[in-house]
Amino acid sequence: MQTECILDLFGFKPAAGRAVVAAFDGGHVTSDAGALLLARTDAAIDLVGRLAACFDDARMPDLIEHSVRTMLMQRIFGIALGWEDLLDHDTLRRDPVLAACAGKLSARRADCEALAGKSTLNRLEHAREKPGRYHRIGHDGAAIERLLVELFLDAHAAPPEEIILDFDATDDPLHGHQEGRFFHGYYDGYCYLPLYVFCGRHLLAAKLRPANIDGAAGTVDELARIVLQIRARWPLVRIVLRGDSGFARDAIMTWCEQNRVDYLLGLARNARLIGHIAAELAEAAAESTQTGKPARRFAAFGYATLKSWT
Repeated sequence: MQTECILDLFGFKPAAGRAVVAAFDGGHVTSDAGALLLARTDAAIDLVGRLAACFDDARMPDLIEHSVRTMLMQRIFGIALGWEDLLDHDTLRRDPVLAACAGKLSARRADCEALAGKSTLNRLEHAREKPGRYHRIGHDGAAIERLLVELFLDAHAAPPEEIILDFDATDDPLHGHQEGRFFHGYYDGYCYLPLYVFCGRHLLAAKLRPANIDGAAGTVDELARIVLQIRARWPLVRIVLRGDSGFARDAIMTWCEQNRVDYLLGLARNARLIGHIAAELAEAAAESTQTGKPARRFAAFGYATLKSWT
C-alpha cells in the first residue's frame, strides 16, 4: 500500500510573518556550513593554493582523482571545523559543502567520492621531501616555513614600527606509542614538545619536537630565519623577542644583542632575585592581606649571573 503524506497534519503556524514548512526532500545535509566562510577567506589570501605550490606531485596527471590542492583544502578546512582525526574524512569525503569549497561536486571515477578518504590523506601527510616509487608526492619544507611568514607580511598594508615575536613551547599529549614518545615531568605525561612562534594572532612557525629536549631548543635557528625574512621586506621594523623563563638562555640573548633584536624574557625564581625585591614583595603581601585581592609591585635593578651567562 502506497504511503500518503498529508501536509496539513503538521499544522505549523507562521513565525514572525514567515511560513514554517516541513518537508522530507532535504537531500544532502551538512553541519559544517561555516566552511563557506573559510572558502571566501582562502579566496582572498590563496592560502591553499600557495601551500599546494610547496608540493611536488609526480603522479600521472591522467590518473589523478584528488589533486594536492583539493586534499590540502579538505585537511585544513576539516581541522578548522573541529575534525582533527583523519578517520573523520571517511565521512567528510561525502560532505557537499566541502566538495563545493573544493569546486569538485563529483568524482571522475565511479568507485571514488568527490573528496579523499583517510588513507589518501594519510599518504599526503607522510609525503617525503622528494617523490619516490611508493610516495609520489614530495614537499619543500623550507618553502612551507617561508609561507607562514609571507602570509603574516602580506596581512599588513604598511610596515609596522614594532613587532613582538612570542616564542612558546607547550605540550602535545600522546595517547599511544608514537615515534619519539617521551615522558615530560612538568606536564606529567607522555607528549611532544612543539615550538611555536606567534606575532599577535599570526602563526609564524610551528616545529614538532620530542619532549626530551630543552624547551628553548632550536630557538636561535628559528629566530634567525624569521628575522631575516621579515627584515628583507621591512628593514626598519623594530623586533622584540618575548618569552617565559624557559627561553632565558645565554645563546638566545647573545644572538639578539648581536642582531639588533630586543628581548623581554622571564627569569625563574631564585634566592638572589627574591633578595633584590624583598621590600616590594613585603609591600605586595601587606596590600593583598588588607584588600583580599592580588597585588603587584615593580622594581628595576641590574642583574648578572655568577658564571652561567656571558
